[in-house]
Amino acid sequence: MLVLRDVQKTDLAGLKRLAAVLNTVNLPNNEETLESIIDKSVKSFAGKVKNPFEREYLFVLEDMRNGLIIGTSMIIAQHGTYEAPHIYYEVSEREHYSASLERHLRHKVLSIAYNYEGPTEIGGLVVDPPYRATPDKPGKQLSYVRFLFIAMHRRIFRPRVLAELLPPLLPDGRSLLWEACGKKFTGLTYLEADRLSRQNKEFIKELFPSSDIYASLFPDRVQKVLGEVGPQTRGVQRMLERVGFRYVERIDPFDGGPHFEANTGDVSLVRKYRTVKLAAEDFELEGDDVLVAFERESGRNRFRSVRCHARLDNQVAYLPARAKEILGASAGAKLSVIPFE
Repeated sequence: MLVLRDVQKTDLAGLKRLAAVLNTVNLPNNEETLESIIDKSVKSFAGKVKNPFEREYLFVLEDMRNGLIIGTSMIIAQHGTYEAPHIYYEVSEREHYSASLERHLRHKVLSIAYNYEGPTEIGGLVVDPPYRATPDKPGKQLSYVRFLFIAMHRRIFRPRVLAELLPPLLPDGRSLLWEACGKKFTGLTYLEADRLSRQNKEFIKELFPSSDIYASLFPDRVQKVLGEVGPQTRGVQRMLERVGFRYVERIDPFDGGPHFEANTGDVSLVRKYRTVKLAAEDFELEGDDVLVAFERESGRNRFRSVRCHARLDNQVAYLPARAKEILGASAGAKLSVIPFE
């Protein structure tokens, strides 16, 4: 069985192993960056980051059979502050017509925009390649656990939720949009700019053009990826659309990946969230397929969640013995549940 839990400082080695395999934007192969992400998450789960909208939560998925961390996902309570605004391109269409030439042209236009009280963002989803497309559906577990946690703590998250999806990238990980635009204005590589922007967004505001950019000026292959979802991310797109997210005509200024958003309260998984009490009796039959979580107010590991079959009877949940053991919950404990549909 797999367990979803809050990241611990002792997980650094496991995250380094995963990052060495993947080295993605979401999980960079850089020890200092990983330490910073872990530290922020540990403090966030413990409530030591005073302003709840400055918290960032990193979830890890651990294979209980071998102790390997096989994936991660993240919630950023608020993406966009006065110190570090949420920056994106608004995508619109302009029409031009020449009567003398009888020419009518439509142009895609990118307008840089800033949000200082931004939405809650879900991101950071990565899965170790050998575990992908397995019956446990680790990617889906890592995605759903974020909605479960948001539903458990609605007041400390924003009324809108954002997901930034990756577009098609070049085989070496570079972004076509960045090569055509961002690199020319900053002199930085895509990875350098992404790493720098985690701590400092000032260079974007100062170096990016403030005027509109006509995408018609880009090569055709660059125009084609604006707002498009990459092949590795299409499954995530379908999942988001199923639970209520829609493309909002905004893209990432670095790579051109589309922004999908939803009202937090309209996300189907949040609407179907419920709390129950754990029954003393075990349940070992086929029942409802659910993601269930147990949370402690203190201690190192404050949050644990598992996918299992359960019987939900009014306000009582009957779980398999193994699930109860992994959660560390006793009879009568308050559990949080969403369907794993």
